[in-house]
Amino acid sequence: MKRQFFAALRAPVRAIAAAAVAAVGFAAVAQAQVLVMNEAQVLSQSAAGQQIQTEITRIRNEELTPLNEEEGRLLNEQVALATETREMTEAEITARPDLETRSQALLTDTVSLEVRRAILQQELIATQEAAMAQVEEALFAVLQEIVDERGAQVLLRRSDVVYVADTSNITQTAIERLNARMPSVAVSRVRLNEEQRGQITQAVNNQVASNPEAYFGQVTARRAAILQQIAQQQQQQQQ
Repeated sequence: MKRQFFAALRAPVRAIAAAAVAAVGFAAVAQAQVLVMNEAQVLSQSAAGQQIQTEITRIRNEELTPLNEEEGRLLNEQVALATETREMTEAEITARPDLETRSQALLTDTVSLEVRRAILQQELIATQEAAMAQVEEALFAVLQEIVDERGAQVLLRRSDVVYVADTSNITQTAIERLNARMPSVAVSRVRLNEEQRGQITQAVNNQVASNPEAYFGQVTARRAAILQQIAQQQQQQQQ
């Protein structure tokens, strides 16, 4: 029921209007008490919603630090290999098995790092969704309470309405009541299982195999951007 309720909030306005007509009848729909709410604003500005965003940012920054450090190491090795082999012929490179070993290690470590990044991204999404599900459940109770108090038959998203009187916009009321009902929320770190990790690993490997030059071109560009951002942050800290 609760999932269906939030799905209805996200449905197109025509579908919501049709549901309203079915619920109260064609003749009565014009007199139906209609409320609107900015769901995104409620979820982002509520105390629980802000706590979730803060915690997700903390986890992301904390776990990206070692990944960015590894990114820097791989970029340095990539530059070193390119510099060392720039003037060498194919035969000279082939005669140096140590270069092949380093190149293969760079490839393996790069793919491994990409897998770790992809896994982290999916785990952060799952962590946020799990925490937000608690907020949505509490919000459902809040909205049901407000709807009952106002005697409303229809609740619409604010983005689906051209004009609404302030008295019909329950966004701020919903935020205040949600804060009272749920001043904080538990944010538990979600980890992917082995099967999910295996699927991500396979997807990354498929991307590399399909177009390795384009893939590693994107990786190199991102590495350079990350290192530049880290350097700027270090400069700001020293100032």
